[in-house]
Amino acid sequence: MFTEEDYKLIEREFEGLRVSSRKRCADDEQYQLVLKAFEFANEAHKGVRRRSGEPYILHPIAVAKIVVDEIGLGCKSICAALLHDVVEDTEFTVEDIQRLFGDKIASLVDGLTKIKTALDNDNKNKNQDTRVSLQAENFRRILVTLNDDVRIVLIKLADRLHNVRTIQFMPEYKRDKILSETMYLFIPLAHRLGLYSIKSEMENIWLKYREPVAYATIERQLGDIMSERGALIDDFIAPIRRELDKAGYKYTLLKRLKTPYSIWKKMTTKNIPFEQIYDIYAVRIIFEPRPGLSEREQCWYIFTIITGLYQYKPDRTRDWVDKAKPNGYEALHLTVMSKTGNWVEVQIRSERMNAIAERGIAAHWLYKEAGQSSESENEIDNWLKQVREILENPDIDAMRFLDEFHQELITSSIYVFTPLGETKSLPKGSTALDFAYNIHSEVGNHAIAAKVNQRLVPLSQPLTNGDQVEVITSENAKPKREWLEFLTSSRAKTQVMDFLKADKKNSIKEGMQILDRKLDERGISERSRVIKKLIDYYKVSGGKDELYNKIGVGVIDLSDLDKALRTNAERRSVQMWGVKLLNPLTNGIFDKKQEFLLQEDIDQGTISFNIAECCSPIPGDSVVAFIQDDGTVTIHKKSCPVANDLASKEGHRIVSAKWSKHFMMSYLARISLEGIDRVGVLSDLTRVISLVLGVNMRKLHIETHDEIFEGFIDLYVHNTDDLDKLIRALSKVKGIERVKRVDIN
Repeated sequence: MFTEEDYKLIEREFEGLRVSSRKRCADDEQYQLVLKAFEFANEAHKGVRRRSGEPYILHPIAVAKIVVDEIGLGCKSICAALLHDVVEDTEFTVEDIQRLFGDKIASLVDGLTKIKTALDNDNKNKNQDTRVSLQAENFRRILVTLNDDVRIVLIKLADRLHNVRTIQFMPEYKRDKILSETMYLFIPLAHRLGLYSIKSEMENIWLKYREPVAYATIERQLGDIMSERGALIDDFIAPIRRELDKAGYKYTLLKRLKTPYSIWKKMTTKNIPFEQIYDIYAVRIIFEPRPGLSEREQCWYIFTIITGLYQYKPDRTRDWVDKAKPNGYEALHLTVMSKTGNWVEVQIRSERMNAIAERGIAAHWLYKEAGQSSESENEIDNWLKQVREILENPDIDAMRFLDEFHQELITSSIYVFTPLGETKSLPKGSTALDFAYNIHSEVGNHAIAAKVNQRLVPLSQPLTNGDQVEVITSENAKPKREWLEFLTSSRAKTQVMDFLKADKKNSIKEGMQILDRKLDERGISERSRVIKKLIDYYKVSGGKDELYNKIGVGVIDLSDLDKALRTNAERRSVQMWGVKLLNPLTNGIFDKKQEFLLQEDIDQGTISFNIAECCSPIPGDSVVAFIQDDGTVTIHKKSCPVANDLASKEGHRIVSAKWSKHFMMSYLARISLEGIDRVGVLSDLTRVISLVLGVNMRKLHIETHDEIFEGFIDLYVHNTDDLDKLIRALSKVKGIERVKRVDIN
């Protein structure tokens, strides 16, 4: 039962929502509906608590606050957020919601209930063989709501944001599953819908739990920069303020730091240290447009004011006012050099642009309803149209749908023109054939060539921003398997594969012939063992016929066949011959609520886990473990993209894992080095590694150019402490500029 303190807490939390709702509701009737929804939900969840021990109703209240304050939705969405768990968790039905709150709110609650039921049922399904496709199908159900009412997805994003805000109260195995789902689907979806603040917060929470040491280090470094450079950035801003005031603008000027996740991402993808992230600071100018000039013209006018004060970097200028991003984002970005020698990014937005940047698609529709349309309107509407085409394809299986939709979310765009000057948005890297399928499936199916900027080119010609494209067709032309080798957009690939799938028997036969020919070229006669290995490597779930079919239609092009044939044979992640894997299953059962102990037995020559070769974790790393049907456990680094993908599709396999205290075996790791070349530097490096620290090296690769050397060393260490000690020792070698651990690719 609730205490008096609980009731006071509920009332206190609802008071903030009450104030926001009164401002957002169009009239008193809508406001009273919100109060009614709260009273109904409060009574329905009475006496129920969350894992944190707090009253459960605080969760719907928090979700509704995000919906109104951070996304900007209205009365019906606020009510749906308050009621979103009622049907699933209490005895009330959708019909009850419909009777009390009307058809639209009931429809929103029904969509949210189906999403929650789908995600929850994924963990209850006992058929291990179907869980992968089941989880993919559940994600598809979430995204189908984009067809019904995009507000359902927006409320679900608010629900997911609050869940990750309170993720510390969840058990680790569930935490890993939720964080992986969040990174794989919800963060890209928030980005595509223009919800940048929600996207950034979820990214930072992901980093905090997946790479806690990196997160804490970056937070500390950002704190140091704020104390060191705070006054400098104020000095940078002062002249801009004077010039904007002189020009008569009403504006807001904000300063911000890059997020820990964005810094970590740049450090890991570009393999650079924190000190080489130059645009840590950013300044944002949000202006009230003046009559007489368009918002775009005023953005460029402010651009000239800033570049009159500071030298700018032309290749870092980003013009999203002339052409908005596919998610509707509009702004003009430039990077300038301050008087103290630091690069600073400046973002220029109108008040309307800023609202869309902060609240995404919700703000876009508010301005659209008010008659203030813009280029962003077409971009968002075009993207939703493409999503609906993917969703409405009856032939696409759930797993393929999920992969293709994920690719659509994370791929950046280019803009090209039709012969009549109509703008088309395509994924970066698209070809003339992608453009043809973007026009219409029949145009793509019958394409034979194209003209790009009046020049005849093949269909495989890559397109760049601003190209004008004309497709040449023939009635006798039809899709070819080799088209899949250069198509980029999932829409075009789907159209081609659907066409090719029409004759599956021929595809299987052709795939068998292609594989046989490839194996004969390599002198391989043993087929059954190879087929099993390829099925595992390419993650084919339907047996050898599906493998042959995917080869036949070009989904699997066998370009990495040699790598597939060498799988599990190219390198040893553990330096010990004859290592055996302990099976953690007891009578075929492993309790996921218990922590699985990552341990080794030197006497028996056994370890309790497999090491994923995509990221090569070593003892001491933050890891996530996956248990297979046969009881074997494979571990990945928590930040490994493969692990995120796997956890998103096979979250039921996650188990909490903990390293034992003592490890005697040695595990493979890689360090990269950069420095000034000199005679004897390599000898000094190997002496420190082998003689001083007694570490075994497996591979050494060093290249020199213009008196600079760089390279990597693969070596065996017992744990992360040993590796950190080695890195510190190597950093002291004369001429070494940088040493860091990197993943083994």
